[in-house]
Amino acid sequence: MGIVGFLILLLVAGICGALGQAISGYSRGGCLVSIALGFIGALLGMWLAQLLKLPELLSIEGFPVVWSIVGAALFVAVLGLLSRRSAA
Repeated sequence: MGIVGFLILLLVAGICGALGQAISGYSRGGCLVSIALGFIGALLGMWLAQLLKLPELLSIEGFPVVWSIVGAALFVAVLGLLSRRSAA
């Protein structure tokens, strides 16, 4: 993977993380947080997909887009629940 492939990977991870934040309804941070959430969501989503024996639906440059969005939405929702409890 070259520079262009890495930049595409960052772009796709950022978009997936931003979509995960939008789906969960809890947004905190900017572009770098969205990229990190996209990568964490990809790990979590692929783990869940393998656990449930689900197929990989869409992949760009080897990055699981659908499972990344699902994993990011779940991860952000859990973070939102944890941070709301601690703030109360």
